[in-house]
Amino acid sequence: MKEEITERMLTEIGRTEPLPDHEAKQESPLILAWIGDGIYEMVIRAMLVRTTGIPGAPVARMHRRASGLVNAETQSQMVGVWETQQLLTEDEAHVYHRGRNAKAATHAKNAPIQDYRRATGFEAVLGYLYLTGRMQRIYELVRDGLAGLKEKSEENDGR
Repeated sequence: MKEEITERMLTEIGRTEPLPDHEAKQESPLILAWIGDGIYEMVIRAMLVRTTGIPGAPVARMHRRASGLVNAETQSQMVGVWETQQLLTEDEAHVYHRGRNAKAATHAKNAPIQDYRRATGFEAVLGYLYLTGRMQRIYELVRDGLAGLKEKSEENDGR
């Protein structure tokens, strides 16, 4: 069985073409969120490596900075930015709602259930976009979400 799984995995690793929209939309919203979780973590880590300005920055420091962005509360707040600025397309909004409303077997460890569900919808959107080959759109949504959070933070600080 391990050899069969390994052969199937090796075959899929070589696939570079995106899934058609209709196939990605048929995927479970929790599967989309699972993929989106990994994609978001990768995008944030890559952003931090490019923007620290400190060659060879300590990994522990980078991890702390990433953890401040890769959590249900921050993702939920980014969804708020998306909603306020009406950034999602109709298809993306549909995927978000499916992810948010999905019944997960696990629950939030350090976040209110509302944040956890919104974060699941957030991750489902990123997973859907990744599977359909739209990395540029992922970068746009993450950038716009983070920029909106920065603006809110500056408003709260009275700048």
